[in-house]
Amino acid sequence: MPYELGSRLVIGVASSAIFDLTESDKVFRAKGEEEYRKYQSENIDTPLDKGVSFSFIKRLLSLNNLSEKPESDPLVEVILLSRNDPDTGLRVMKSIKHHSLPISRAIFMQGKSPYEYIPALSISLFLSGNSSDVKEAIGLGYPAGHVMKSTIIDEDDDALRIAFDFDGVLADDESETVMHNTNDLSQFHEHETKNILEPHNPGPLKEFLVKVSAIQKIEEQKKKSNPEYINRLRVSIVTARNAPSHERALNTLKDWGVIANDAFFLGGVDKGLILGVLKPHIFFDDQSGHLSSTSSVAPSVHIPFGVKNAEVTPKKEL
Repeated sequence: MPYELGSRLVIGVASSAIFDLTESDKVFRAKGEEEYRKYQSENIDTPLDKGVSFSFIKRLLSLNNLSEKPESDPLVEVILLSRNDPDTGLRVMKSIKHHSLPISRAIFMQGKSPYEYIPALSISLFLSGNSSDVKEAIGLGYPAGHVMKSTIIDEDDDALRIAFDFDGVLADDESETVMHNTNDLSQFHEHETKNILEPHNPGPLKEFLVKVSAIQKIEEQKKKSNPEYINRLRVSIVTARNAPSHERALNTLKDWGVIANDAFFLGGVDKGLILGVLKPHIFFDDQSGHLSSTSSVAPSVHIPFGVKNAEVTPKKEL
């Protein structure tokens, strides 16, 4: 029987997201593909350093020990999606082995992004350091994020803290469009209050959150049988919404069958101040203005979705 991916949390990750490819990229840009291939061949046994999303991926994969059969029936599957050809990609696979990451599946496509295979592989999140690839994937309706140059958080424990913006990330940009078109916070609040019982339509990472939540429920069951168990997975919502628009967001999460551990309704307060204390291992936001602050304190991922990523003139943000 074929190996089924649909019931698992599947992450697609480019080598540019999980490893630091600064030196390799310099060679490619300065000397071209032939010298790049030569450079990778000469350094094939030199492990690549950890990149921005490395800690997130490592900790996510560690949750597989919650499965009754972690080897044959893991909860999480990570698949390498690479623009390298199989030959130059060998250094990446050796680096994965060096860092003891249980990643065995990979797609190598020379000079092309493999994001078109996201639906076929039931991928709930594709991470890449290539912003063009991510924008194209988002444009096709795929769940993708651009891993930005940012602070890496990786303590000596097995906790995993994931933080999300709400609008344009978990939910679609319906409410952001209201704010964009009116540039009036009172009209935005009026719209959200009027639709308080109407769940938002899904945004790019809704299914990712739902599958993360399913693992949280497994942890809760484990805690019932073992009261000394300490939950490792924690989900936080960090949004510029504030009262009264907070209630529709919470009602939406409840409708999806998920509950966040923490919710920060900041009303325009700098998110970087909060994330500097929260210290998530990854944070997702659709607005580059927020990420310019958060990237200095937490691994930050841009979700280039919706009206806020199509505008030219800056307006008030959610």
